Amino acid sequence: MAAARVRSGGRPTLEEVAARAGVGRGTASRVINGSPRVSAQTREAVEAAVAELGYVPNRAARALAGNRTDAIALVVPESETRFFAEPYFSDIVRGVGAALADTEMQLLLTLAGNDRERRRLAQYLTAHRVDGVLLVSVHADDPLPDLLEQLGMPSVISGRRHAAETLPSVDSDNFEGARAAVDHLISRGRRSIATITGRLDVYGAQRRLDGYRKAIAAAGLDPDERLIAPADFSEEGGARAMRELLVRRPDVDAVFAASDVMAAGARQVLRESGRRIPDDVALIGFDDSAVARHMDPPLTSVRQPIEEMGRTMTRVLLQEIANRSEDRAVERPRIVLPTELVVRESS
Repeated sequence: MAAARVRSGGRPTLEEVAARAGVGRGTASRVINGSPRVSAQTREAVEAAVAELGYVPNRAARALAGNRTDAIALVVPESETRFFAEPYFSDIVRGVGAALADTEMQLLLTLAGNDRERRRLAQYLTAHRVDGVLLVSVHADDPLPDLLEQLGMPSVISGRRHAAETLPSVDSDNFEGARAAVDHLISRGRRSIATITGRLDVYGAQRRLDGYRKAIAAAGLDPDERLIAPADFSEEGGARAMRELLVRRPDVDAVFAASDVMAAGARQVLRESGRRIPDDVALIGFDDSAVARHMDPPLTSVRQPIEEMGRTMTRVLLQEIANRSEDRAVERPRIVLPTELVVRESS
């Protein structure tokens, strides 16, 4: 080891790490740069060699040579109010952070909830100040995904814009989660089942509505449009939608809300109207967040693996960055993670 350090001027080189680990220079570089495209055995060998030789990457030189910034952006096209009110986003951030913990990548969190913030973000991305972008909660008309494609920026989207999404994507199975929720209500004898949707310019909200419609049709129930009330994923939106539903269909005996936060708003209105949960009206949410567990009664909810979505998005993005740096053309992944209905006292 001493001789190796003399040859490299006293500082271990990447070539020496590769030789000690018994791998090629490119493989050693991928391990050190956090690429997931290596086996666990190879990663352990390289990390052991790094520890034995005391190798310290020259980040500035590496970034300059590879046109890298060692940073990725998590972009949320929502207002600050919704970002901090909706547990979904904090779980995504937690998952992203966990996936980056063993890499040298820095995370930049950016909210782009209005036109001014989007313009500022577009200028920042055009300057290539990050190596890649994670996009969360994208609306159908959002121009950011198209901009990222034009820039050739490695990107991964959570919550596709539409069925033909071209960016690599990671999502939960919104359709099956919603269908399972409504099937559960039907199995409990409920027949006037309403739904409170999220914003329908969000593809995930559309899929949850599709799952609701499928379950209603499969059970032979009346597909009454008066039982469908649009909202915006907020507690206030859930409350407004519930008031509308009670006016349209006072006989409603179950509600599937497309988020736990909206279910919380619906619960308050149901209580104000004298409806007991679940005796008079059963209630189900979506996300299985802390909101669901702490409601009274505890809320039945569709669990989506939000932290795992954040981790998976990040792993896919790191691979996309590695592919771009190595000029490798590969198929863009479209990953759908399963959901699970968690039954509690509200249904």
